[in-house]
Amino acid sequence: MDGLRLAVGMLTVFPVRVERVDRRAAGVAMLVAPAVGLVLGAVACLPLVLPGPPLLGAVLAVGVLAALTRGLHLDGLADLADGLGSGKPAGQALDIMKKSDIGPFGVMTLVITLFAQVAALVAAGPYALVTACVTGRLALVWACRAGVPAARPGGLGSTVAGTIRPASAWLVTAAALTMTALAGWALPAAAPSAAALTATMPPPVAVSPTTALPTTVLPTAVLPATVLPATVLPATGLSGAGLPGAVPLAFVLPVAMAAGLGIALLLLRRARSRLGGVTGDVLGALVETATTGVLVVCAMAG
Repeated sequence: MDGLRLAVGMLTVFPVRVERVDRRAAGVAMLVAPAVGLVLGAVACLPLVLPGPPLLGAVLAVGVLAALTRGLHLDGLADLADGLGSGKPAGQALDIMKKSDIGPFGVMTLVITLFAQVAALVAAGPYALVTACVTGRLALVWACRAGVPAARPGGLGSTVAGTIRPASAWLVTAAALTMTALAGWALPAAAPSAAALTATMPPPVAVSPTTALPTTVLPTAVLPATVLPATVLPATGLSGAGLPGAVPLAFVLPVAMAAGLGIALLLLRRARSRLGGVTGDVLGALVETATTGVLVVCAMAG
């Protein structure tokens, strides 16, 4: 329980009483981080399922997620962007990352990332957000595995670095991918069917052959005697995966998870080569990178 409480305390805004902070508890905390991401995603996706414009729902969902994490991951992303973008040696880059202000590289990275998350979320929907939150915390598991050193002594990076065995990282990843695929098979059954969506549309409008239609509705088409409801269904993102022709969620979500994790690992490799290891800022940047990667892949597939 110490590891779980530590994970909640480090990764969320929820108040918990942490009685033990050591490397063993930190390793357990990182192993259960994907489960914490599942809870965060479930809460953050609520604005997406409420009535309202999809864009507004996406903005609110991203905002809720940032609030639930105190914005620490976004701060880490900005700091890492400033450090890597400076082109300075490792020691000077780490000093830049420790500063409380945000430089031009950090601002640019934050703006692009948040815009990408919101834009992708409009098309991807709530299932993608939950998967993205889990994947973001799954990146922490790989960043804290044995063989990945801390960039400097002290701080969060030195506490969690190297606390997870590679076999445990593979096991957690396999479990996450399996559960995501199983959820993908189950979710389309609960998705709105074509018949259900059509039933919510206005009733058919009878049009006689001699009735003149406004040119703004159909400029040149010749309609039959009865105009059927439109075949273009409301935008439901990936929640409409059960509709004909849609890519199954059981395929999209695991692929997006693997892609998001892969992108985060590439960033981890870059951070290790430039900084010598991980820091708290690097960990936060990996979370946001993996999250964004999943949302973008889901939006492209959806």
